[in-house]
Amino acid sequence: MAFTSTEPQIIEQAIATNSTTQAHPLGTIVRAVDATYGVGEFIYLKGVATTAVGHVVEYDTSWQTGLSTVAVEEPRPLAVAMSACVASEFGWYQISGESVVKIATAVTFAAGAIISAGAGLGIVPVTALIIQNALVAVDAGTTSVRVMINRPCATDKVVEA
Repeated sequence: MAFTSTEPQIIEQAIATNSTTQAHPLGTIVRAVDATYGVGEFIYLKGVATTAVGHVVEYDTSWQTGLSTVAVEEPRPLAVAMSACVASEFGWYQISGESVVKIATAVTFAAGAIISAGAGLGIVPVTALIIQNALVAVDAGTTSVRVMINRPCATDKVVEA
């Protein structure tokens, strides 16, 4: 993926790179485009240990990412790591558009399927954790799946629209 910014201002840190130096205010959101995946939105966040490209992470109001390891009572925003942005690093995470998500287990996904964390995505799954605002676009094989996301969030309950 070679996303390039479509913003009128200069983006100091490329979408697919991580850095130990903070280049943007945390929580900054930009739009970028890729020839294959189209337009997406990305948020600038602090990394967490063991993050790999394509991992789905949650984040909070301190802009700190975390791997989803416990059931949540309230919806938490989710994003897809664009780099191996680990602890003490900063990077971009995709929050809308077509994203490539790492698969944690050998699972086949059908196009248009609703996604639950227990379905084998690149996160530590929680039983019955539901990922809202995400649908499978294309089953990309044994290591990743292409997912259409629109500001996804996680909850342990079905959220009524």
